[in-house]
Amino acid sequence: MELLTGLTVPLLGTTIGAAMVFLVRDRISDFTNKAMLGFASGVMVAASFWSLLQPALEQTGSSSLQEAAPVIIGFIVGMGFLLALDTFIPHQHIEDNQPEGPRSALPRSTKMMLAVALHNIPEGMAVGVVFAGIGDGSGTITFAAALALAIGMAVQNIPEGAIISMPLRSEGKSRGKAFLFGALSGLVEPVAAVATLFFLEGATGAMPLLLAFAAGAMLYVVIEELIPSSQSGKHSNIGTIGFAAGFALMMIFDATIG
Repeated sequence: MELLTGLTVPLLGTTIGAAMVFLVRDRISDFTNKAMLGFASGVMVAASFWSLLQPALEQTGSSSLQEAAPVIIGFIVGMGFLLALDTFIPHQHIEDNQPEGPRSALPRSTKMMLAVALHNIPEGMAVGVVFAGIGDGSGTITFAAALALAIGMAVQNIPEGAIISMPLRSEGKSRGKAFLFGALSGLVEPVAAVATLFFLEGATGAMPLLLAFAAGAMLYVVIEELIPSSQSGKHSNIGTIGFAAGFALMMIFDATIG
């Protein structure tokens, strides 16, 4: 039941966000888009530290470089993993006219879905590794702390779901198809979470490294995509305000739930 909660709560957030296509008639304004991107960035940065890096350091100890080495290595490898995916998988971000990665004949909508999938992989890994840590015997991760992370991911998935479905609608897809694509984009998270859980079953003692790996992967997405997009052009200040709101909200979840 605990694991099912961790898998479904973030997906629910994406679905709610995608459903905005039925409520909003026009495309998302640049102002709103930057606010949502900043908000998602704030949640992910806060979650990377309090839900992932801090428990990892508590499990290994941080009184020496040798003790902290698994956390440092995991963080760097997580960054490198997302860098490799970003480099070798063709994708296109919604606000960009040019695709990224290798040349591909895939339609733009598919490349947009792949871009969202790249974002959701580290989020799913984070949920998977945290829920796996509930029963590892260390006592550093409780169900309440894992639930706080899942809720935080769900909240930041709401704008992500809208950021997918609304542009698809503006490009001519029906509201139903735009909603379906937006909702399905969130399926990457539970898949990544389950894959992480299977990996951890055969990797005794790898919890601190995997926690840091997920943190590094999440922060790569924030630094490479979300923050630059929220700060480009006009209304960059609303992106900063959104970041502060998301960061503060995740702190509240961690303090009151975790």
